Amino acid sequence: MTHFERIEARIESFRDRMVDMQIKLGSIPAISPTSGGEGEAKKAEVLLAFLNENGFDDIQVIKVPDFDVPSGYRPNLLAFVKGRDDSKTIWIMTHMDTVPPGELALWSGNPFKPWIEEGKIYGRGVEDNQQDLVASLFAIKAFRDEKILPNFNVGLAIFSDEETGNTKGLQYVLEHSHPFQKQDLIIVPDAGNRDGTKIEVAEKSILWLEFTTYGKQAHGSTPEKGVNSFKAASYLVTELNRLYELFPDKNELFDPPISTFEPTKKEPNVPNINTIPGEDIFYLDCRILPHYAIDDVKKSIRQLSRKIEERFEVNISIEDVQNAPAPPPTSADAPVVIALERAVKDIYGKKARPTGIGSGTIAALFRRKNFQAAGWAKIDETAHQPNEYCLIDNMIGDAKVFAHIFLQ
Repeated sequence: MTHFERIEARIESFRDRMVDMQIKLGSIPAISPTSGGEGEAKKAEVLLAFLNENGFDDIQVIKVPDFDVPSGYRPNLLAFVKGRDDSKTIWIMTHMDTVPPGELALWSGNPFKPWIEEGKIYGRGVEDNQQDLVASLFAIKAFRDEKILPNFNVGLAIFSDEETGNTKGLQYVLEHSHPFQKQDLIIVPDAGNRDGTKIEVAEKSILWLEFTTYGKQAHGSTPEKGVNSFKAASYLVTELNRLYELFPDKNELFDPPISTFEPTKKEPNVPNINTIPGEDIFYLDCRILPHYAIDDVKKSIRQLSRKIEERFEVNISIEDVQNAPAPPPTSADAPVVIALERAVKDIYGKKARPTGIGSGTIAALFRRKNFQAAGWAKIDETAHQPNEYCLIDNMIGDAKVFAHIFLQ
């Protein structure tokens, strides 16, 4: 057997253990305190135990202070395995944190008690991002158990705070540690599609806005004595749909190929039915094609808001929640892209191609610093949904893809 055939067989033998690890990790909520959770410390303890038990050459824990969580910190893990050649490191970048489960009634079971059904593991976080977190762990374990060295150094980076801004995660690591080099291969398995053919090399600009509409509170029976902030905000929501007309361009690199402007979160206003609300808050999620300037979009939003202010005699404040201009794309012929193309063809028999996405990944932070990073995974794209699931075969296959790259 070749080295890779041995690694492949070893990964297959790990199937049950990988499922067990998924269930163990998925049973530990790792939600940011900004979303009402206690952070990632408990999940990091499980991962650290695995790393220590499986012979990694170096393990680093970077604790970022955060007094909003019981542990007082947010953990970030860096684990290294030496290869035959130390001129570069092949990085697999994953994250521990998850989003909240959402409306529990929409789930078929407890989102934090993962269950198996028809070859799938169900639970919050099992696809985003535990599928490939577990895949990367066991890809390395296969090399260790077979006593085979990767061709180059391998690094696993497992971050906190990916879902809520990265300030306690990769952003902190880049500012305070920065173990990465420009020649490294940086793989972020946090984007993909069902057949594994999307290699993410570009992202849209992200703009999240908070709209606060100020009117005048009054009794529900005498609306003429008040100014209904909720009504005005509702008209504003429909007016903002005009952004699709104002920024209509398409770019087929992206899926979807257009800019998107969607109202999302809505804050409670008054607690009772018979009061006209004097203040109302909602949020807009904009994913903007890179050739459009964020400032131009904000200017149009301000103009649309003024129409509502004049019509309803309200004041509207608009605040940035996130403002992230699109970074330069990764080159389609970058070594990391070529390595992924080869591995996907050999493991899944598919021709993968470079593409762009609307969601944000930590690859963008690297691209802003002129690193050539690429996102890839074979996923059913159930992240953030009720009944999120991971196909067990995808978890096994993705481990083989990583192992293939470690031997290129």
